Amino acid sequence: MFGLFGGGSKISVEEVKAGMAKGTTVLVDVRDTMELHMSGTAKGALHIPLQDLKAKCDPNSPSCLPEMKDTKTTKVLYCASGARSSGGVRLLKSLGHEDVQNLGGLHNWVSGGGELHNV
Repeated sequence: MFGLFGGGSKISVEEVKAGMAKGTTVLVDVRDTMELHMSGTAKGALHIPLQDLKAKCDPNSPSCLPEMKDTKTTKVLYCASGARSSGGVRLLKSLGHEDVQNLGGLHNWVSGGGELHNV
């Protein structure tokens, strides 16, 4: 079920939450801002819309977010269904990020026991 659209390994919500607690995993919501307002976002997720992913996640870019500078930190992406996050996984890998995984859709986060944060 996880990683349905490929572009990354399968990972469980528990693994993501454990990695976030240790500071070794960054969870990234690549949906549009309007979608966040409609359905909320995963608790603790960093919001980087897909169209901003390259600038905000390229370690060589001055626009790169601090959370995305370390290419060795695990990055886990999700969107509404897993399709956009799959493309995001491929993009981050092309930018040199080593461990990038596709959680799939927000529903995977919720069904795996993840909490939502209303925006």
